[in-house]
Amino acid sequence: MAVLSEEQTAQFWRDGVLTVENAVTPGQLTALRRDFAAWVGQSRAHDAPYGEAIDGRPRFDVQPGHTASCPALRRVQAPTEVSDAYYEAMASSRMTGMVADLIGPDVKLHHTKINSKLPGSATEVKWHQDFPFTPHSNSDLITALLMIDEVTLENGPLEVLPGSHKGPIHSLWHDGVFTGAVAPELEAEMKREAVSCHGPAGGGLPDAHAAGAWLGAEPLRPAADPVYLRLLGGRRHALHPEPGADQAPGPVRARRGPAPGAGRGLYRRDAAIPQDLVLRPAIRNGARVMTFSAR
Repeated sequence: MAVLSEEQTAQFWRDGVLTVENAVTPGQLTALRRDFAAWVGQSRAHDAPYGEAIDGRPRFDVQPGHTASCPALRRVQAPTEVSDAYYEAMASSRMTGMVADLIGPDVKLHHTKINSKLPGSATEVKWHQDFPFTPHSNSDLITALLMIDEVTLENGPLEVLPGSHKGPIHSLWHDGVFTGAVAPELEAEMKREAVSCHGPAGGGLPDAHAAGAWLGAEPLRPAADPVYLRLLGGRRHALHPEPGADQAPGPVRARRGPAPGAGRGLYRRDAAIPQDLVLRPAIRNGARVMTFSAR
């Protein structure tokens, strides 16, 4: 049975973004918030990124200014590797069903992470597209954001440019440096027509920015604290290239076993490119180009 209505599905493909309430159950939301609160408590004992995810990166990232009295835990890499609550939300929730409705039923998980803006921090996400970070052989990619806390206009919500998933892909490199952001003149253009995405805790936000939609987020006000769980998934048989000239370093590889009763299921990125073939991305004149070559 479909989770999204025909009207919601049509809105997603028109705008590239959709906000839906009750993407997880109240019990799932409580468990997610409990685990994140515990991680914030643990972060008070650290003054730099710490822990280690399966791919070797620090699991917990604190931003400059983080202290025991004013924690600024801004990111948790691959929470599904260490939390049953986050694994369940990824593998067996209404949010999983929304992704399957849009690009399923055969869906593969690429990675998960938590992005947060704790009170007193000044976290800001510059305008960007995700495709240059994780280019694939096709654009059937969806980022599903779960609002762990209520997201309002006052606490730095996600901003999206509707319809931009149908436009060109722009480079995030400037003067030979990967900045993760678009050029300032493009950012100003995006902001003029952007819409803010907000809603109650437990709401889901499937969006197509992994496939090219533009998005950013303003700094929050002092008393705000939005927390998002971010899932990136795509069609099961999409190819993921090796890092190329317009791509950031490679993806998280989740290795945890299948979740019992996962319903529609969200598959892990377990196998990708044939051993004798490499898919290399390039962005030329604002257009997305994929090139196959032998290793």
